[in-house]
Amino acid sequence: MSIWGIVLGVLLAIVSVAIIVVIILQEGNQQGIGAVTGVADSYFSKNKARSIDAFLSRWTKVFAAVFVIFVIALNVLSKFGVL
Repeated sequence: MSIWGIVLGVLLAIVSVAIIVVIILQEGNQQGIGAVTGVADSYFSKNKARSIDAFLSRWTKVFAAVFVIFVIALNVLSKFGVL
């Protein structure tokens, strides 16, 4: 395996762990559960979606795109015998 294969493999592993961490940090969609439990939506809970959840959602998309690019790069390099 060449140096490019090792570097891309390590970066792929790091991006994989980052995707897992970012997804675990996100909250699940439990909209409407407040009506069942009797808890009303507060100002913080309404704006939280724009702050933390939007930030994590954006980074999930970024890490997923980087993951796909690294996988394609590794496959192309292995197809042409560079690795």
